[in-house]
Amino acid sequence: MAKYRPVPLTGYVLRDGAVLKRRAASFYRMVARRRTVRMFAARPVPRAVIENCVMSAGTAPSGANMQPWHFAVVSAPGMKRRIRLAAEKEEHEFYHRRAPKAWLKALEPLGTDAKKPYLETAPYLIVVFQHNYEVDAQGEKIKQYYAPESVGIATGILLTALHHAGLATLTHTPNPMGFLRSLLGRPANERAVMIVVVGYPARGAKVPDIGRKALADIASFFD
Repeated sequence: MAKYRPVPLTGYVLRDGAVLKRRAASFYRMVARRRTVRMFAARPVPRAVIENCVMSAGTAPSGANMQPWHFAVVSAPGMKRRIRLAAEKEEHEFYHRRAPKAWLKALEPLGTDAKKPYLETAPYLIVVFQHNYEVDAQGEKIKQYYAPESVGIATGILLTALHHAGLATLTHTPNPMGFLRSLLGRPANERAVMIVVVGYPARGAKVPDIGRKALADIASFFD
């Protein structure tokens, strides 16, 4: 393992309070417009946009800098079709057999069901994998530190980067997701945690009429 070697901090710009406030408010206005979309257009998205957004996700902090993530980017129609069929099979079991009544009731306002046509319509599916452990050159397992938290942060950055670029997203979590590792040929140390559906919203796309909690409901300040 490479020895820790500190280097000078670069890229940080010291800004006064007024500038900080403007930048923070501007960012909030931008990200507050993000909505989960379930109606996508088939319009192509430049691959370079996806690459930059994935690289943005890869800048996330992680436990011991292990970077325990892999992003499998799928645009091939045949593979999207296979993912949809496998996902809908699991979703059918969820909605008709596995899901507790309370969970189904919580989902009612979103109008979701077992059918997931957007898995084929959207130009890109980004399957997020978490490394449960690493394997060294001798075949020994290396422990990961705070892998779920690290992958969660990276996925949040990915969603924000895609929104900032001008794209719509949907986070899809069929349960279980073992079929994704098999379909995409990922190694045994990885576990799929989410499919991020990416593209332009369809013309006339609609979203549920829901709100977000106020600051007072999500934060406490101890001045």
